[in-house]
Amino acid sequence: MDIVFIEELRVEAVIGIYGWEREMRQPLLLSLELGFDNRRPAAGGDIAAAIDYATVTATLREWVAASTYGLLEQLAEDCCAMLAERFGVRSVALRVDKPLAALNLGCAHVGIRIERRFD
Repeated sequence: MDIVFIEELRVEAVIGIYGWEREMRQPLLLSLELGFDNRRPAAGGDIAAAIDYATVTATLREWVAASTYGLLEQLAEDCCAMLAERFGVRSVALRVDKPLAALNLGCAHVGIRIERRFD
């Protein structure tokens, strides 16, 4: 399977279970790998047949900004499903880093990483 990857896309969201988290937007860093068959776009050079990473990043920014999840787990699951539905990808590997939580915990990174297949 071929992969389009995007690393550390910065998005802003209302995310978290604590009261202070519900009152503000905070940054998230999304890293993802989208699995698809690259042969058709490679053969024809047609962007319409490819996974357009500019469209993917714009869609993710808008979608995540509109969300108000409590848990990263919920955000990650729904994000993978949305990417499969809108872009027809066969798999998604997604990592969501929550930098403010890491800072508060005194560590470099904290978040979730999931992989989903859509056959």
